[in-house]
Amino acid sequence: MTTPLDPRRANDPRDFLDLDALLDEEEVAIQQTVRKFVQQQVLPDVGDWFDRGIFPRELATEMGSLGLLGMHLEGYGCAGTSGTSYGLACLELEAGDSGIRSFVSVQGSLAMFPIRAFGSEEQKEQWLPAMASGEAIGCFGLTEPDSGSDPASMRTVAKRDGTDWVLNGTKMWITNGGIADVAVVWARTDDGVRGFVVPTDTPGFTANTIHQKMSLRASVTSELVLEDVRLPAGAVLPGVEGMRGPLSCLNEARYGILFGAMGAARACYEAALDYATSREQFGRPIGGFQLIQRKLVEMLVSVNRGTLLALHLGRLKDQGRLTPAQVSMGKLDNVRQAMDVAREARNVLGANGVTLEYPVIRHMNNLEAVYTYEGTNEIHTLTLGQAITGIPAFR
Repeated sequence: MTTPLDPRRANDPRDFLDLDALLDEEEVAIQQTVRKFVQQQVLPDVGDWFDRGIFPRELATEMGSLGLLGMHLEGYGCAGTSGTSYGLACLELEAGDSGIRSFVSVQGSLAMFPIRAFGSEEQKEQWLPAMASGEAIGCFGLTEPDSGSDPASMRTVAKRDGTDWVLNGTKMWITNGGIADVAVVWARTDDGVRGFVVPTDTPGFTANTIHQKMSLRASVTSELVLEDVRLPAGAVLPGVEGMRGPLSCLNEARYGILFGAMGAARACYEAALDYATSREQFGRPIGGFQLIQRKLVEMLVSVNRGTLLALHLGRLKDQGRLTPAQVSMGKLDNVRQAMDVAREARNVLGANGVTLEYPVIRHMNNLEAVYTYEGTNEIHTLTLGQAITGIPAFR
């Protein structure tokens, strides 16, 4: 017999749908551990990091010690958690800052994942344990100056020279590039697109930091230049050929984003809620006015709806049923919902909303980049269009 709900029970404005009740003990433990880390190690200083445009290198080993790097991968020092647990970690990290979550996504889903999925045993043993601990940092070289949404048109090439490979080309907008110890670089070969594991101290490899960003400032973004970078035969990822390799990596990263965006949205909503219930105008808190309450309600609905979608997709992933198009749906809608929440929250905070004393403008700026990277809104729209009609509209 179901116990009747006490009508006097107050709804929790920070978990209105009681979504935490959908999590198992391990998921709750991971969520709380990451939330505590963000509260203690990220939030006190992230505004300054954003202002100065830096990512503290020591965060890598701190996150590695918590098992967050490559956490959804098996073996080689990786935690081997569920996909849902990984998603929840991304949500909590991005509640701190998109740049922090982006570091973890790139390290685990874009650099470690292809080595784990497609690498040789030697490559796995050489790189994965050090990357899982944060002692080695990885990056992912796919996007080029003239090849963003159409990565198959890349110009970076790898030519055989005896038993060696020689790489030439340029990659752009590469997260972690300037601090990476290893890069997973995708290049055209005579046999199609192949992935290469490139130590960044290889002669001819240069990473140039991109400055004057107004988004993801607490994250290192770089241009990679490869000029006659000579690699041994064992540098190629043996387990994959063609665009399936890099696209599968992007799908892993997008999965983390659809969770992470809800972390940014939640942080903005909670900042607006706290502000609206403490800021007084006309003799009472502004949260008592109808227009402000409507804004808060719209934010509440978006955060809860998007988080519920993320959890559902997480369960599908853990069941082996999640499709790339479903990931596209989550990335497309959760990011744009998060952008709407951030803008409404900025409005609630008034002039205070544009200062780094509050987290909102930082999240708002970050989400502009999140909206574009790992597949633009337009590309995900066309992906979904093809999924429901069977007709591709990319060309």
